[in-house]
Amino acid sequence: MERSLRAARVATYVYFVLCGTLMGAWVVHIPAVEERVGVSHAALGGLLVLLGLGAFAGMQVAGPLADRFGARVVVPASGVLCGASLILPGLARDPWTLAGALFVFGFCNGCLDVSMNAHAVHVEKAYGRPVMSGFHATFSVGGVVAALVAAGAASAGLTPVATMAAMGAVGIVVALASIRALLPTVPDAESSDSPAETGASPAVAPGGAKGRIWLLAVLALMVMLCEGAANDWSALHLKDVLGAPAGTAAFAYGTFAAAMTIGRLLADRLVARFGSMAILRHGAAMAAVGITLVALGPWIWAAFIGWALFGLGLSGTVPQLFSAAGHADPAAAGANVSRVAGLGYVGMLAGPAVIGWLTHLVALNHAFVLLTLLCVTTAAAAGILRTGSDRAPQNEMATATR
Repeated sequence: MERSLRAARVATYVYFVLCGTLMGAWVVHIPAVEERVGVSHAALGGLLVLLGLGAFAGMQVAGPLADRFGARVVVPASGVLCGASLILPGLARDPWTLAGALFVFGFCNGCLDVSMNAHAVHVEKAYGRPVMSGFHATFSVGGVVAALVAAGAASAGLTPVATMAAMGAVGIVVALASIRALLPTVPDAESSDSPAETGASPAVAPGGAKGRIWLLAVLALMVMLCEGAANDWSALHLKDVLGAPAGTAAFAYGTFAAAMTIGRLLADRLVARFGSMAILRHGAAMAAVGITLVALGPWIWAAFIGWALFGLGLSGTVPQLFSAAGHADPAAAGANVSRVAGLGYVGMLAGPAVIGWLTHLVALNHAFVLLTLLCVTTAAAAGILRTGSDRAPQNEMATATR
């Protein structure tokens, strides 16, 4: 049992890296695809909304399917479809075909995203200790892999279409090769650990449980909106507001992303010691301090510190929300994670647009005050993790399979 569980954990890492790599392969080729299709930046921005809509739809489909058929079916199938669909944007020749390609790729990526997170919840439950944040950290590793592969392929003279096709094909092989290590069965709610065994509070009524899931989803929307805003506006803030050179400004996002990755690598140990509610509350509070420093600080060095604190604070929030949703009802983990991840993804997409709209009313750095308010609200609402199937600190949990 211990050996198979360890293999399932490794396989989950593989699928998270795979998902990050396939998405990263699309992101690094956006300029080439934009030139091939001949669309403007504004038109491309509208088309990217279709990728997000496709991902949202895929999440809502794959979550219930994972509950019904199990991870061993849905996760690798989603990985194969995601790998196969990666080439579609590269083959697009006009805005209409690109629109369809992005929707299909987004749908397949959303299926992989939510199904692997649902499987991660089951692995974490079997381990009896927090491991979710580590999985999310490896997603970021996939983006780095995609960038390195794309750079090497370009140096070797490969076209973007050939590179995307090759990466998609490798992705299909990886998805199929990792099937046997996945947990084979659909969890049974009746066989799940009792509240006393897991350190959770007594289960709430079905109606209350559903409402709690949607509250978790709203919190995910808020923190992922903050993350999306940082992705698109951090470098522009240093360049346009603080007057930093373009080369220096580029490090703003790098600082944020590096801090987030480091935070996720450390978060599981902190959750095991202090509990997920503490990580959500104090992480959101740290993020609020960081983005406030960015918004009000007049110095470049202060902005770097602020973006680092913002990334470090946000790093552990989303994994705790996904995990709490999945643990609320093991038999419906996929459906619950799909709700939280889906609404969170809406926030991720909306973040850049919301900040962009606010810049018509106030300066960019002052628009970041909205992110402060969202982080403060999340910290205040962190008590939602006290109820349902939230995990307690490690010293209060049963000694499950390690």
